Amino acid sequence: MLANFKKHLQDNFAFLKDDTFLLAISGGIDSVVLAYLMYKSDLKFAMAHCNFQMRGEESNKDEILVRELADKFNCKIHITNFDTVSYSELNKVSIQMAARELRYPWFEEIVNEFGYKTVVTAHHADDNIETFLINLSRGTGLEGLTGMPESTDAILRPLLIFSREEIAAYANSEDLIWREDASNADTKYLRNKIRHELLPTLKTLHPTFESNFKNTLEHLKGSAAIIQNHITELKKTLFIEKEGVYHISIQELKRLQPLEAYIYELFKDYDFTSYQDICSLISALSGKEVYSKTHRLLKDRDYLLLQKIKPVEHQIYRIEENTNEIYHPIKLTVQTTENVEISNDSNILFVDKKTLKYPLLLRKRQEGDYFYPLGMKGKKKVSKFFKDEKMDMISKEKQWLLYSDNKLVWIIGRRADERFKVTDTTTTILKFTVH
Repeated sequence: MLANFKKHLQDNFAFLKDDTFLLAISGGIDSVVLAYLMYKSDLKFAMAHCNFQMRGEESNKDEILVRELADKFNCKIHITNFDTVSYSELNKVSIQMAARELRYPWFEEIVNEFGYKTVVTAHHADDNIETFLINLSRGTGLEGLTGMPESTDAILRPLLIFSREEIAAYANSEDLIWREDASNADTKYLRNKIRHELLPTLKTLHPTFESNFKNTLEHLKGSAAIIQNHITELKKTLFIEKEGVYHISIQELKRLQPLEAYIYELFKDYDFTSYQDICSLISALSGKEVYSKTHRLLKDRDYLLLQKIKPVEHQIYRIEENTNEIYHPIKLTVQTTENVEISNDSNILFVDKKTLKYPLLLRKRQEGDYFYPLGMKGKKKVSKFFKDEKMDMISKEKQWLLYSDNKLVWIIGRRADERFKVTDTTTTILKFTVH
């Protein structure tokens, strides 16, 4: 196995010889074998061990073994302790998920602090099969059936080409010492049930199951790559970005068939899970929306608007008299000027200073807001102005308004109020400029 490992490194991970990596080690057979293989391949690495405090003294013995290995290999060791049960209960996640959510951010911290290249884990071919079957049983897209990648920006998995049987054979042939976690035999966990009951049956039914699976995985990866290339090219023309918001033509979406399959591929990277809701949004009334954990998708007339979720801005900002410049929530300068400059720049406003009452306020639209549009007679609701301007919902939410004594002075960058305009009797002119 060592010879095959070295060849695998040379063919696919030659860069491992140039830097120091962080090996995630539990003390179990897989990570212990990987540690020995890396050591005998003259790779530079440090170790990271998590004591999840799940098995009392047994967990402490795992830690002791890992420390002994670090001494044997003369490498740096990082160890931390987690109260995994409390985290699981507090966050309402399984013990396995709790352990994952605790260890990977810690690995990332160590990598960043000590300058390691990346994290190396001991996932192997059987782990890939188990993950495939778990995802298949729960329901997934094609990417859930392509297995774990050997290499990402965050993790390297150089043992993926080796089976659990090969790893055990190497450990026994080298008289290695490792720790057994009794919970790995407990079939109340789905992964263990697949490992101990389903996989042996599949291997009995099909003696070449493992090699067949590997070939199937390669075919699926190829198909996934083709689909991803097509979707990437499609999004270049379909997702039109304007000020951080993607505008997606509903008419163009409807031309894509089968629609639900396209919807899944187009929006999966934005953490949406209910793709039927997105399909329904296409025929919904304007203003309807669906949310993922990270993004918002809004129906606005002939478009879907995709935007990353940001905190809703309810705050009101004060501008005191004699203030010349503010930087938040927008950059705005105020200066005295002698004349009104002729300009079509909508980001500039001239007002009669004596019509203002300080402090001025910057805020977002509220129900019932109205103003007297410059050059027109009578008042108009701000909501009606937005509609007439054909502003989409997201643009409405981003729009700032300038107020004086509860009177709207300026829909910033769009329309001024008649009551504050410069006249022949104006003695002091203020120039407001948005940058």
